[in-house]
Amino acid sequence: MPDLSARNSKMEMYWLKLGCNFAQVNRIFDDCMKEAKALLTDQGVMSYIENARFIGKMGRGPEPLLVYLEEAPGVAAKIGEHALVEVCEFTHYMSTHTNSQAMVPFLQTIGAVTRRLHTAEQVQQYLRLIRDMLDRTTGSVHGRETTYPSPGLPALLEQAPRLLTQLSLEGFANWVEYGVKYYNNHPGRQVDYFSLQSADAVAVMQRERHGTLMVDNERKLDHYLRGLWQESDYLVPYSLAFDELRKPMPYYDDLGIRLPDVYDDDRGVSGINRYRAALAHMAAHRRWSQQMVVDNWSPFQRVAVETFEDCRVEYLAIQRFPGLRKIFLALHPIPDETALQLEDTSLINLRLALVSRAILDPDFHYENADVREFVERFFAEMKDGKSTSMDMASIALSFIARTRRQSDALPNTYFDNTEVDYRDDNRHLWIYIEQGDDEEDTFEHLDKKQKQEEELKGLPPRHYHEWDYNAMHYRPDWVSVYEGLHPRGNSTLIDNLLAKHSQLAKRLKRMLDMLKPQDKVRIRYQEEGSELDLDVAIRSLIDLKGGASPDPRINMSHRTDGRDIAVTILLDLSQSLSEKAHGCNQTILELSQEAVSLLAWSIDQVGDPFSIAGFHSNTRHDVRFHHIKGFSEKWGDEVKSRLAAMEAGYSTRMGGAMRHAAHYLKAQKADKKLMLILTDGEPADIDVDDEKLLIQDAKQAVNELDRDGIYTYCINLDPKADEYVSDIFGRQYTIIDHIDRLPERLPELFISLTK
Repeated sequence: MPDLSARNSKMEMYWLKLGCNFAQVNRIFDDCMKEAKALLTDQGVMSYIENARFIGKMGRGPEPLLVYLEEAPGVAAKIGEHALVEVCEFTHYMSTHTNSQAMVPFLQTIGAVTRRLHTAEQVQQYLRLIRDMLDRTTGSVHGRETTYPSPGLPALLEQAPRLLTQLSLEGFANWVEYGVKYYNNHPGRQVDYFSLQSADAVAVMQRERHGTLMVDNERKLDHYLRGLWQESDYLVPYSLAFDELRKPMPYYDDLGIRLPDVYDDDRGVSGINRYRAALAHMAAHRRWSQQMVVDNWSPFQRVAVETFEDCRVEYLAIQRFPGLRKIFLALHPIPDETALQLEDTSLINLRLALVSRAILDPDFHYENADVREFVERFFAEMKDGKSTSMDMASIALSFIARTRRQSDALPNTYFDNTEVDYRDDNRHLWIYIEQGDDEEDTFEHLDKKQKQEEELKGLPPRHYHEWDYNAMHYRPDWVSVYEGLHPRGNSTLIDNLLAKHSQLAKRLKRMLDMLKPQDKVRIRYQEEGSELDLDVAIRSLIDLKGGASPDPRINMSHRTDGRDIAVTILLDLSQSLSEKAHGCNQTILELSQEAVSLLAWSIDQVGDPFSIAGFHSNTRHDVRFHHIKGFSEKWGDEVKSRLAAMEAGYSTRMGGAMRHAAHYLKAQKADKKLMLILTDGEPADIDVDDEKLLIQDAKQAVNELDRDGIYTYCINLDPKADEYVSDIFGRQYTIIDHIDRLPERLPELFISLTK
C-alpha cells in the first residue's frame, strides 16, 4: 500500500479518488498533480483524475496510466479540457478492439501530435483517421469468433509526430489510406509501411509533402545554374525531417551542392525562388571567395568573417543580377536593434545580423554607431571592385575587437531574426593548419610536400549515415568525418622498435617468403604475345625449311601469379589506449605502435598494397580520421614519422570510421580486400547513452562492407570483448588476452589470414 503520510489532505483525496495500487504511479503522482493543477481548472482536475482512474482500472498494467498522467494535462491545456474525456474514450476503444498493445504508443505521442495540429478540430480529425485505420486493419480469423489486432497501428502511432512535421493532415490521411488499401492483407508489409521502412512508404510520404520538392525541380535548377552562373554540379537533397535539434544547412563540396529536399513558400517567396536564392549565394561563393587559413581565429571571429564574406558575394551577385536583391531581402530577417539593450545574453549574432541587413538593404534604419561605421568600411572596400575574402576578414576581425562584450561568452544566445536560412554553412572557406614541430616554421617556408598535407587537413567533412537499431532505419548524414594527414614525429623511433624485435623479424621473414608471389609466370605457345619464344620459333623455322607446316604459336606472354590483396589497417586511437597494459610497463598505445610497425614491415615484405589510418571521435559531429600511410606511399621515413607521433584521445565511433576507410579501400583494384581493425574496447561515444546503438551500427557497417567485397577482421585487446565483439564481427575476430604479445601476434594473424 502506498505511503500517504507525506501527502497533504488535498493530495491524499486525489490519490484515494484515483484508487491506484501501482508503486510506479505513486512515485510520480504528486508531480503530475502539480502540473495538472497549474494547467487545468478545478473541474478539469477532477475530470483528469476520473479518466485516469478509468484507465488504471482497465487491467493493462501501470504503463498506460503513467503515460496518461504525464501527457494529458499538456494536451488539455493546448486544445481544451474536453480532450481529457476524448483521449480516455479513444484509449478504451483501442482496448476493446483487441488493440491494447497500441494504447501506450497512442498516449505517448498524443502530446506531440497535439502540439503539431494546434486545434481541437484537427486533433479530432486525427482521432477519426486513426479509428478508421484501426477498424479497417483489425481482422477476424475465418470460421472463428476471435479477432487479431491491427498489425500496423502501433507503428503508425509511433511515426505520427514525425509524419505530421512533414505532411499536412490531408497528406497524412492520404498516406494512411495508401497503406490500408494496399497492405491490408499483408501483415508484415503493413508493419514495414507504417514504420516507414518500405520504399513505398517513403515515396508516398514524399508525394504527399507540401511545398516545392527539389527532386521535381532538379532540371529547372540545373538550367538556372548553367544559364546565369555558367556552373554545373550535382544537386544532392538532404532531409530536414531527421534532425529536429540541429537542422542541417545548405553546403557544397567535391561531391555536389547539398540542398533541402523540400522548401515551403515563405515570406512571400515561392519554394522554387528559395532554391534559386540558395544556389545564387553558393554560386557567388564559388566564383568570388578564396579559402583562408583560420587556425588562430576564435569561433566569434570565424562567424564574423563568414557574415562579411556572405555580404560581399551577395553584393557582387546583386551588381550582376539586380533582381536578386528582392529575393535576398524578402528572405533576410529584419533584426530588432532594441534587443541590443539586453543583458546576460550573447548578442554577437544580433550585431552581425544588423550589419548584414544594413549592407543589403539601403532603406534599413538603424542607430548603432559601430554597425554604421563597419557598414561604411565595407562599402569603401567594395568601391574599386577588387575586394578579396581577406579584405573582409580584416574588417570582420576589427568588428569583433571593437564590439565584443563579456556577455558574448554566455550560453544564453540571442537568435531571434538573426538566422539567414538560404545561406550555406561556409565550410568551403576554411583551411586548418596544425602547428609543426619546428616553432619557427612559417607558411612561406613550407615545402611542396607539406603544402599538400596542409590542403588535406582543410578538407570538408564527409557525412555518413548511422544505423538506428531501435527505429530500424538509417539516420542520414548523421556522422561527420574529418580527415587529415597525421602529424609527424621522429621516424627513428620506429626504426628502434623494429631493431628491438629483430629476432622476431627474422622468424617472420622466413614465413613471409613463403607468401611472396612469383612475379611472372610464362605462358608459351601464343600466336600473339609480348616476346618471341626462341625454342618454338627455331623449331618452326626448321619445319618451314623442311617443307612442313610451321607452328604459328611462336610467341609467349606473362601474367602475374599468386596473391592480389589490398589491406587497410584501421587503428582505434581512443583515450583508453593511454592506460598501462596488464602485467606490462608499457601503455597499450606503445604496444600497438610496435605491433603496427611490425605488421607494416611484414606487409611491405610481401609486397601487398596497404594503408594505415587511425580514428577517434568526440560526438557524431566530430569523428577524426588520420591518414598515416596511403596506398600509393612507400613504407619509409615519411610514414614512420607519422606512426611515431600516434596519440590517444576521445572516444570510439567505429561505424563511421569503417565506412570512411572502406571508401578508399573499395577504390583499390585488387581481387581481395582486407580491413584489419585494431581496438581495445567496444564502440562508444559521449553523446550516446544506449550502449547497444554504436555496437549495432558497427555491425551494420560490417554488413555493408561485406556486400562491397571487403573482408573485415577485428583484433581486440579488451579482455571483456566476448560480450560484444561477436555481435559486430561474427566469427571474424581474435581477442588477445596477453597484450604484451601483440607485436608478435599481429603479424602472425595477418599471415594466417592471407596465406
